[in-house]
Amino acid sequence: MTVETTPDRAPLRSWLPGFVALAAIWGSSFLFIKVGVAELHPVHLTLYRVATGAVTLLVVLAVLRDRLPREPRVWAHMMVVAAFGVALPFTLFGFGEQRVESMLAGIWNATTPLIVLPLAVLVFRTERLTVRRAVGLGLGFVGVLVVLGVWEGVGGAHFTGQLMCFGAAACYGLAIPYQKKFIAGSAHSGLSLSAAQLLVATAQLALVAPLTAGAPPVPTGLSLRVVASVLALGALGTGLAFVINMRNIRLAGASTASTVTYLIPVFAVLVGAVVLGERMNWHQPVGALVVLVGVAVAQGLFGRRRRRPEPVVPPTRAAEPAARA
Repeated sequence: MTVETTPDRAPLRSWLPGFVALAAIWGSSFLFIKVGVAELHPVHLTLYRVATGAVTLLVVLAVLRDRLPREPRVWAHMMVVAAFGVALPFTLFGFGEQRVESMLAGIWNATTPLIVLPLAVLVFRTERLTVRRAVGLGLGFVGVLVVLGVWEGVGGAHFTGQLMCFGAAACYGLAIPYQKKFIAGSAHSGLSLSAAQLLVATAQLALVAPLTAGAPPVPTGLSLRVVASVLALGALGTGLAFVINMRNIRLAGASTASTVTYLIPVFAVLVGAVVLGERMNWHQPVGALVVLVGVAVAQGLFGRRRRRPEPVVPPTRAAEPAARA
């Protein structure tokens, strides 16, 4: 595929199945986290998940004859990206889902773009704050308050769990603009950088896990459903999902591919309700809708003028990461 092959020319049927599949995989990840933390400490769950994802991407790298980065500078930046883009948010979602429903964790994941924007503007200076973006941020903040149900008072394990999930989204909000500023412009493929990111995160977690949660349990001592959840989180949600996302970016363009954020909470809610029988208060889906409207306004999806087709991201450059569970 060349840069002249624009996303607008790619048939809808060529990328829509992968787009929906990606939303389903990442939306279902919150279900697998809920199942996993029933028997595993959140740190151990993250360690097993990330290690499985790293092995999956290393296999894909070998098949595609790609290679890991060799520059020390890239690996140094990976220490930050791995910590705030993988290890911390995955662990916080695990702690959060010990206290809240999986569907609610999926809703909090959707707040990531609201955190990315002010950090990109104020800290990394990769974006400019406009009136439209400020209005979108304001709407998103109102949505967050509605999801929390602040009029009912704060406190308790459920509220703490929501704050942990929001903290996970905040970690993504830091990692994404950091990666965009210091890593995404490198000559390495997104697959190569993601594999490196998971390898570094695995090493970080392997060091931290024994100190915070003790020695990880042997997989043979876990139930089949937990083992299956870890494999699904690692191989699908953390490994192969990235390959699908890269394909979506090349076929539909980065902007279109990033709108998968809007479908992830939908799948998280559906899967949590059907499989786990979870229920939400009325204000949580209403607040989620307000958050998504705020994100759409901030990203300029409303009233967007027709513009020239977005060129496809060349396979030799890294794509901007999407928030994932």
